Amino acid sequence: MRLLRYGGLWALIGYGFWCVRERDTGCFVGEVGLADFHRDIDWGQDPECGWVLAPHAQGRGYATEAVTAALDWRDQRLPGSRTLCMIGEDNLASLRVAGKCGFHFFRDADYHGPVQLFERVTA
Repeated sequence: MRLLRYGGLWALIGYGFWCVRERDTGCFVGEVGLADFHRDIDWGQDPECGWVLAPHAQGRGYATEAVTAALDWRDQRLPGSRTLCMIGEDNLASLRVAGKCGFHFFRDADYHGPVQLFERVTA
């Protein structure tokens, strides 16, 4: 159902998620993209970047590479300069990816538990 929903994002708002595969094997390793999930949290109307990788693919640089590509796509095709992301405070791997990709912490929040909100602003 999630993959079907992701397809709907593209049709409705013009952006969404991509499948992440290993170059050499074509093996599925995760998903990365942009969305407007209409979360019940007050943090703005800008696109939200998200990523998830299979455990066997973590720690290999795939997330950073895929998020960078998604943000490059966003910078070239979508108006506005701000992109958001939400990360659980104990998700150290995603916190590192966010930092490498130019996201900066702007506040704590509660969304089904404690989370940290980040923004990336381009010129």
